[in-house]
Amino acid sequence: MKLLTIHAELFKYRLGKKALPEAECDHEEASIEDAIVGFIHVEAEDREKGGAIVTKLIKNLKWLGGKNGTKRIVLHSFAHLSESKADPAFVREVLDKARERLENAGYEVYETPFGFFLDLEVRAPGHPLARVFKSF
Repeated sequence: MKLLTIHAELFKYRLGKKALPEAECDHEEASIEDAIVGFIHVEAEDREKGGAIVTKLIKNLKWLGGKNGTKRIVLHSFAHLSESKADPAFVREVLDKARERLENAGYEVYETPFGFFLDLEVRAPGHPLARVFKSF
């Protein structure tokens, strides 16, 4: 898994083109303030890692939320950080598990529409933990 996180003062998106034929979304756009945005790339080999991959994802997101003083997390599937790509069904499974566990831990969790390209607007402060990349 590859994870690029951005502490966003403001994160906005608007639906772009559909990337997966089965993708559906009931809204055109959203705006979220003061959140850790996780650009999450699930790799094919992550399936072999089982639940450990979700645990590492959650620990990283919670740690950064704590360091940046926010309990808002945005999960964004982003298949552009590695050449290895997991199948969409497995990616969806990872995101669902992460969402459930974060919500159970008291986090306010948002998710970008799965299976769409999005027009993004990100406003991020310039401090050391505003942008972090992890590979696990």
